[in-house]
Amino acid sequence: MYHSPIQLDVFPTDVQMRRIDPARNMRRFYRLSVQRDLFGRASLVREWGRIGFRGQMMVETHPDEGKAITALMKLAAVKKRRGYEALQSGD
Repeated sequence: MYHSPIQLDVFPTDVQMRRIDPARNMRRFYRLSVQRDLFGRASLVREWGRIGFRGQMMVETHPDEGKAITALMKLAAVKKRRGYEALQSGD
């Protein structure tokens, strides 16, 4: 019986992070995702705000998916240094 191999993503295309500090009344989220636009370019979609509220969104266009993923990884590293923790898919 032949099974088609499963291609695993080496680089993330979707990252969800949060920062919770009860002493400072801080409950924030940050989402990053790489998506294709109608013209074949890759877009990095950034969403952030207070947990439980709508928040804000910004879309950055990149010429290809590799550059968008590189930008995603850099932003995720900056947020991690600022105290954000990455969420697993079940959180």
